[in-house]
Formats: sequence, structure tokens, C-alpha cells
Amino acid sequence: MKSFGKYISKHLISFAGFILVLLLINVIAFGWTFHSVIKKDYGAISPNNMLEEVAAASTLDGLSDKARNKLESNHIWAIFLNAAGETMWSVNAPENIPVEYTVSDVAIFSRGYLEDYPVFVWNTNSGLLVLGYPKDSYTKLTSNYFSIQAIRTLPLYFSGMLAVDLLLLFFSYHLSKQKIIKSTEPIISSIETLSNGKPVSLSISGELSEVADSVNKASKILSRQNEARANWISGVSHDIRTPLSMIMGYAGRIANDETVSDTVREQAEIVRKQSVKMKELVQDLNLVSQLDYEMQPLHKEAVRLSKLLRSYVAELFNTGVSDIYSIDIKITPVAETAAIDCDSRLISRAVSNLVQNSMRHNPQGCNVKLSLDCNDASLILIIADNGIGLSAEKLQELEKKPHYMNSTDERLDLRHGLGLLLVRKIVEAHEGTMQIKSVANHGFTTTLTFQK
Repeated sequence: MKSFGKYISKHLISFAGFILVLLLINVIAFGWTFHSVIKKDYGAISPNNMLEEVAAASTLDGLSDKARNKLESNHIWAIFLNAAGETMWSVNAPENIPVEYTVSDVAIFSRGYLEDYPVFVWNTNSGLLVLGYPKDSYTKLTSNYFSIQAIRTLPLYFSGMLAVDLLLLFFSYHLSKQKIIKSTEPIISSIETLSNGKPVSLSISGELSEVADSVNKASKILSRQNEARANWISGVSHDIRTPLSMIMGYAGRIANDETVSDTVREQAEIVRKQSVKMKELVQDLNLVSQLDYEMQPLHKEAVRLSKLLRSYVAELFNTGVSDIYSIDIKITPVAETAAIDCDSRLISRAVSNLVQNSMRHNPQGCNVKLSLDCNDASLILIIADNGIGLSAEKLQELEKKPHYMNSTDERLDLRHGLGLLLVRKIVEAHEGTMQIKSVANHGFTTTLTFQK
């Protein structure tokens, strides 16, 4: 998008401008750091300038007071040699400096040091002027001289400036990152919300307004599709209810009619039972759709899950449970009085689905155990059976099934998957988590966790 490109270009230009400012700061810092060194090395008291000035004021008889004072104030000593190598006069010369020199001596010290003092020479018509600077003030090479202070300062300068540059770059990066995150976070959050199938409304001005408009447009399209899908499912569920009730009624009457043959009565009972399963399937499908598209209002209140579990099990036994199934309840003392805000009808539906799944998929019988425990932060409800369980492939299929409309199960073995999906939707509606575990021939376990 053009607006997004402009947004990125704006930040790149800002970063380039920052780099230029940083370079300017480096130049200014270099000038400030080495100003005194440059002034000293190349200014009025530099070796070359001092040689020229003092040589102009020198004779075989001595040195002018002005030149002498300037040497003394800058801690520079001087000697003046005649053609024979004898010292004609000196200014502040150290005691270890010789007074007579051979041509060889002059040739050696004129290019380097004299008793570890960096010296500089100037040949005049009257003789040879030698200026000596303090030790450790200059380092001399055969072709040039360099300030020791500058050499010592350079590593400190470059390491210091590198540290400052990196710190400023990181600070700039951090500010830029925060600004980009602040600008794009609403868009990213909205896209994540859209990916979960929920509508959004995004209001952003500036360069990213076009992106926000596109997100809002996609949200409206998704909302219309979700509404149409939910209405279609609700309509089908409603329309199928009447004929299904009639089928169940007629099948029940035939199954209870002693005037018809046993074969017909058995077939009628099969029709009735399958119609009941179909009715439950339609109800689950409709409820999942409502929860999925947030069309199912939650009537939350403080509920003790221990009481809810006992009530459900008592009702289950009252309706009749085959002897091949056993139901156990284990509630820890700390969970006995624990309560959460929830819709008790939906939580009961979730527990019922899990228990019925265990019984439906274990026709040979099994033990179903309901366990309730809690800690400081959450309530943990576990529904487990010791039945045939699921294979790793089937368990993976259940965990990855993104939506009840994505199933390709041609054997209509969808009941288990839809039942679990309904439980997951109920748990998510209560901001909880669901985890399933199963091993073939070693039972099926579902763990529901709710925040207290």
C-alpha cells in the first residue's frame, strides 16, 4: 500500500537525518577534544614556529628577553652552537645536556632526541639553534613529529566516541521502535482479532489510515459472513426441529405398539434413538455456532463447582445408567468451597458432553472419574475414563480441527469432535483452558482450568 510505503520511507529518512546529525556531533567532538593539541602542535608555540621565531632573535652573543621569556613560559630549553660544536649560550638547559658536540653528535640528535628530550634544530648564519621540549611531549620519526598527548588521546577519543555513537544509535533505535510499535500495535492487534473470527473497528489517522480502512473493510465482510452463517445454522436447526420431533414421536409410538411385529418395533426403536442423537447433534451445532460468533449471552454467577458436579452425577444416576459404567467423584478439601463466576448451565453442558462422550465411545463399559482441585489462582476439573482412548492420529486430528465446518469425517463420527469443540468453546467463553490427553486402549482425559 502507498500509505504503508510512505510510513516506512518517513522512518528511513528520519534515520538518515539522525545519522547526519551523529556525524556532525562526531566532528564537533573531535574538534573540541583535539583543539588544544592542534593549537599547540601547529600554533604559535609549535616546534617549527618557535624555531623560526627564536632563530630570528638569536645571535652568537645571546637571545632577546622576549624570546627568552617565551621559552621559559612554555618550558622549552635552548642552546646555541657555533660551527665548532661549542655552546655559545643556553636557556634553561638541563644539567645533563653536554656543552660540546661533534658533527656526528649533531647529526644524531637533530633527527631525534638529546638525552631523551625531543629536540628541534634550526641552522642560522651564526650557528645552530637547538630547542628542547619536555620529555614525553612529542614522539619523533625520521620524517615528522607527533604529539604524544595526541597519540595517547586518540584511542580514548575513538573508544569514547564509539561508545557514545552506539549509545545514541541504540537510543534512536529504541525510540523508533517504540514509535513504530505504538503506530502499528492497534493494526496488529486488530489483525489478530480478525484471525480469531471476531469483528474490529479501527480508527487511525496519518500514513496508516489506508491500512486501518482496509482492516475495517475486512472486518465488516467477516461480520456479514459470520452473521449469515450463524443465521443459516440457527434457521436450519429451527426448521429441522419440528419434523424431527414428529419422527421421534411416531417412532416412539410404533416401538411401544404391541400390535406390530417385534422386528418393526425394534426398527422403530432404532429410528427413535438415532433421531435423539440427531437432535442432540443439531443442538450442539447450534450452541457451538452461537458461542463461536458470540451470539450466546452468558448468565454468570458465583457457582461452587463441587456442588454442580454432585448435582450432575445425581441427575445422571436418576435418569438411569447402565451397570457397565461407573461414575466416581473426587473433590479435594480446598476445592470443596471454591467458586467461580460462570454460566452454570453451560458448564453443566460441558461436563455432560465429556461424560457422555466417554460412555458413547466405550460401549463395552468403562469407569468415568470426575476430579476437582484448586490452587491459589485456578480451579482444575478433570474428566477421565479408562476406556479405549484414541490413537495418536485421531487425537492430533481433534486438536488441530479449527472449526466444526472443516470436518471431512465421512463416517459421521463427528459427534466426538463436535462435542469436544463445544466444550472448548464453553471453556474459552469463560476465559479458561482445555487440554486433552489420550493413548489407544489407555483411556481419555480432559483437563479444564478456570481462573478463580
